Amino acid sequence: MHYGLIDLRLFVAIAELKNLTRGAERVHLAPSSASHRIRLLEASIGTPLLLREARGVKLTRAGELLLRHARQVFAQLEQMHADLSPYAKGVRGHVRLWANTHATHTFLPDSLSAFLRCYPQVSITLEEHTSPEIVMAVVRGEVEVGVVAESVEGVEVELIPYRADRLVLITPADHPLAERTSTSFVDVLDFPFVMLHSGSAIHTFTMNAAAALGRHLEVRIQVRSFEAVCRMVGAGVGLGMVPRSAIPDDTTRVSLAILELQESWAQRDLQVCVRNRELLSGFAASLVESLTGMP
Repeated sequence: MHYGLIDLRLFVAIAELKNLTRGAERVHLAPSSASHRIRLLEASIGTPLLLREARGVKLTRAGELLLRHARQVFAQLEQMHADLSPYAKGVRGHVRLWANTHATHTFLPDSLSAFLRCYPQVSITLEEHTSPEIVMAVVRGEVEVGVVAESVEGVEVELIPYRADRLVLITPADHPLAERTSTSFVDVLDFPFVMLHSGSAIHTFTMNAAAALGRHLEVRIQVRSFEAVCRMVGAGVGLGMVPRSAIPDDTTRVSLAILELQESWAQRDLQVCVRNRELLSGFAASLVESLTGMP
């Protein structure tokens, strides 16, 4: 296939504006040149991408597929530029860190702030993934450092204690369950839940915990942060399952009741995950030492 980024940018512009002339203007091409490039692109791919109509253009099924992939290509390019920009600005080090939802939303903001104050010449890329995804990425060498709440059986990595925490159930203060001090997970599955967004590590973990009991969790609403979960639960939308560390100190302010979960998996001790600590690059080793307090 013979086409380049200019052709893909042109195609995306035309697809988004649904007009070849306006798409050409967006990428600073003459309409005749844009039309020629699109014809060559279609010939290279081997199928029509646009349906010409009286008032513009419409994507074919192949065009819709190309649009989705082209957007992903440009998103990856933007990420590449973001990863490289610290070097262009004179930053002398960069560390990629993957962490689960729990660590990302609770402990890491303070931990990374302290590290970056000590190492102003370093930049960090932080991505949120599930613990098994993080462990396997460390094993494959895709990332040097991860923060996880669980390992993967049969996989050899080094796990270093980071923070201890526990998942708890939160309910509205006037909920029938609010009088309890503890509960089992199976006993609350008949109630609707407030959850973090689909794809977040704790969403995946909670849904799998329900599935392991042969049950389906009713999710009433999904939000983007533990703070939003607490506020929604306090407003009476449903129940929530969050780390204790994510709950505001003043639960009366958000009208919450906290129940201990009786399951052993509720203990969610976080650990720093590396493949081999002795082989870490300099700044990655410094980050691990900063997170764990272990030289």
